[in-house]
Order: sequence, then C-alpha cells, then structure tokens
Amino acid sequence: MKSPKQKLRCSWATGNPNDPADPKYALMQQYHDEEWGVPLRDSRALWELLMLEGFQAGLSWSIILRKREAFRKAFKNFDPAKVARFTQADIDRLMQDEGIVRARAKIEATIAGAKIYMEMQRSGQPFADFLWNLAGNHPHQGTGLSFPVTSPLSETVSKELKKRGFKFVGPVIVYAFLQAAGIVNDHSTTCFRRKAVKQ
Repeated sequence: MKSPKQKLRCSWATGNPNDPADPKYALMQQYHDEEWGVPLRDSRALWELLMLEGFQAGLSWSIILRKREAFRKAFKNFDPAKVARFTQADIDRLMQDEGIVRARAKIEATIAGAKIYMEMQRSGQPFADFLWNLAGNHPHQGTGLSFPVTSPLSETVSKELKKRGFKFVGPVIVYAFLQAAGIVNDHSTTCFRRKAVKQ
C-alpha cells in the first residue's frame, strides 16, 4: 500500500524537487488535496474564489494562496454585503496593506463585484445558481490528459460575467476558476484525487 508521501498528484502540486520541504509547496499540496476541483456550491465562497482568481492575474496562484488569510481579513471575510459598502477610505487602506496584492484596479473590481453580487441576489439570481446553470448543473469532466487554458464553457461564463459588469474575468481566468471550483474536474488521470472528486 502506498504511503501518503507516495500519492500521485497533478504535476502543479508535486512540490519543489530541489527542496521537498519548501512550505510554499506544502501549502499547494494541501490546497490540491483538500480543495481544488471539489464542486463548490456556496455562493459566497464561489464569489470569494472568483475575486481571488482576479487578483492572481499576472501572478502565480501560490502567491495568492499564501496571502489568502490576509485577503480575507482585508475584505471582511469576503462578505459581499460588507465589501459592497467599501468607500474610497477603504481603497486607500487596502492600498497600504502589505499582506495583499496592492493593485488598485483589482481592489476596485472586487468592490464593484460585491455590488454586482448583491444586485444579482436581490433580483433572485443567487451567484451559485447563475454559475451552475451555465454549466448545465453538473461538473464537467476534463480528459485528465490534456490541460487547456480555456474552454467553450469558460468563454460562455466569461461573457456572462462581463455582461453583468465583472472585471478580470477573461476566459483564461474563468477557466482556472472553474477548475478550482470543481465546475470542471481537471485532475490528471494519474492523480489520486481524480476519482474521488468525480464521485
């Protein structure tokens, strides 16, 4: 029987061959093993993940993951009702917060995204229902052999998000979001998580 250290994972979560004890990779492995690809149906959690994917644009996910708790503190645990009320003073505060990615356009997009989220909720369209309806209300199974950066689904979801006013939601960012949220199962065929996530 294989020990936990011998588990086969997706290549992006296999660690640093030069330093297996690198805590950055330990965090990535934990994220891979416990969160990535698991179907997420909570509206608030989906919105948080989409906002974090937006902050990741141009950076690596490991950076965002290491800063995730600081992001949660800065954005009131990503409570859309609270973030939607952020003012210029909050933007100024966030621009001084060394714990997060200090990109004004991304901060402003997150606040705008909270307002859009709340408007969708008020109009009777929960964020989770909106996303999963676009996916046909079931997770899509990737081949596990090839790993595209976009898909017809990510193109559609990107278009619909942009139509509602969301920013930093291009097809590539959205595809990464769909993978992370388990709307698409893209664990590799050799990864120990693929079958568990599919079930």
